[in-house]
Amino acid sequence: MTEKLGTDEVHIHIHERAGHISLNRPKALHALTLDMCHAMSAALRRWAEDDEVQAVILDHAEGRGFCAGGDINLLRHSALNDGGTSGRRFFHDEYRLNHQLFEYEKPVVAFMDGITMGGGVGIALPCKYRVATENTRFAMPETGIGLFPDVGGGWHLSRLGGRLGQFLALTGARLDGAECHFAGLATHYLPTDKLAEAKARIAEKPDRIAGILSELSVSPPPARIEENSDRINRHFASDRFEDILASLEADDSEWAAKELATLSTKSPQTCKVALRQLAKSEKLASFADNMRMEYRIASRVLTRPDFAEGVRAVIVDKTNDPQWDPATPEGVSEELLDSIFAPLPADEEWKPL
Repeated sequence: MTEKLGTDEVHIHIHERAGHISLNRPKALHALTLDMCHAMSAALRRWAEDDEVQAVILDHAEGRGFCAGGDINLLRHSALNDGGTSGRRFFHDEYRLNHQLFEYEKPVVAFMDGITMGGGVGIALPCKYRVATENTRFAMPETGIGLFPDVGGGWHLSRLGGRLGQFLALTGARLDGAECHFAGLATHYLPTDKLAEAKARIAEKPDRIAGILSELSVSPPPARIEENSDRINRHFASDRFEDILASLEADDSEWAAKELATLSTKSPQTCKVALRQLAKSEKLASFADNMRMEYRIASRVLTRPDFAEGVRAVIVDKTNDPQWDPATPEGVSEELLDSIFAPLPADEEWKPL
């Protein structure tokens, strides 16, 4: 049985006993629009009630991406032109999709074959099965444009081993598929030439997903990030951004110099936001609580100077010369952070579906 439900930007079908959501914005590396989020959410709601659908496959139709993020142009336009109203609406409903996937009762298999960043991380990591390949390029690069690792990033990154999550959140470092598997971000590592077989077998026998993926898995190459685990744990040990910078400055190694140079390009404000976000997320009892907190942060950060400026410098003009405000970590006060994390008015708080 094949049934089509989606739009041009996201293909949604039922194949045998599996629902299939396939992102289809190849020119934008399948970055999510609000319409895509709504279409995916509607399909998941419908399939939750359909006994014929026993699992969900999440992938991309063609091109290099799995999903490179969210609709940055919409968010910047909102920050500059409507006081953040349309941007908050996007975040609100995108976060509902993230939570819906996290709580979904039927198994979802995300194929992270290609670029998996930002919003792509937000839809992949809640899934029970997360497949990396030799093409996987995973990152949460938000601090480079004055944002923070949202879409559930606080929850997922704070629960990685050691201080890897803090390192990824601050630096925006890219991991390949082997590194994703090593870190636990991916549950399986498959060569790309096995993906079509995996999807076909899952659609036919959705009660055997774990076995099918295990049978088709191969041993990934050595994870390069493993060599730097001790350095990451040592230098990124503190939840104070100034402490991390001081630790790197005191190390005369080439690795420390490279990471220090990377951090010097990031928004001091959102680096501090990310560290507090992960520290708080780690202690939260539910993913919904995490999304409520991240929505509060997003609502404030969206209209602060760094976001529009970061997108201008990195994405629009490509000059890579953002003028951050505040310009230094010392300029980002605890009071400013408190205001970013503060509760919203009751009628504006994030709510799950």
